[in-house]
Amino acid sequence: MPAFLEIPALDIFSDDGENLSSTIQLLLVMTVLSLAPGILILMTCFTRIIIVLGFVRSGLATQQMPPNQVLIGLALFMTFFIMAPVFAEVNEEALQPLFDGDMSQEEAFEAAADPMKEFMAEHTRENDLALFMGYAGEERPESLDDVPLTALVPAFAISELKTAFQIGFMIFVPFLVIDMVIASVLMSMGMMMLPPVMISLPFKVLLFVMVDGWHLVVRSLLFSF
Repeated sequence: MPAFLEIPALDIFSDDGENLSSTIQLLLVMTVLSLAPGILILMTCFTRIIIVLGFVRSGLATQQMPPNQVLIGLALFMTFFIMAPVFAEVNEEALQPLFDGDMSQEEAFEAAADPMKEFMAEHTRENDLALFMGYAGEERPESLDDVPLTALVPAFAISELKTAFQIGFMIFVPFLVIDMVIASVLMSMGMMMLPPVMISLPFKVLLFVMVDGWHLVVRSLLFSF
């Protein structure tokens, strides 16, 4: 083969043949970082919080107020606040020993997965977990250690979706009542050409402010965990 067509060999192992080279380790770290948004969304309380906040904005019918950036920022900081004990345990049990060289990458991953699995299992419905365990042909787990993350993560995600929609329904009901009352009043006055939403919007905002709605919503989210 001509010299210019030769492909240089890539040694992905270090001299002892056991640990990956620093280049491959860096590639693995970048891969994990690229998956960080998905991990944040599906393995923490972020999903429930952002959906409930979206329901609040939809119920108020304020279009883009608050903006998406504000809702996402609030959801992120609430997620960090709620997950702080879990993240602290992951840092203490997995990250610090890994950085100090007292634990291998596989051991650190298993140690970091345990606190996350405990949090997710606490908020996962049994029938949702049974759905994925049954589809994968897995037997009924005797302990949390026997539950794989591949089944626990989607089960936790759909459990969070159901909980968020239940909370969103309760938030929507008062706003729906206001819309119905305003629409009935306008029809009784013969003002059928006037959009009820235009009249009900100030009343919904006024009611939400008077009952300190944001405080109640955030309080409910915090105590739901």
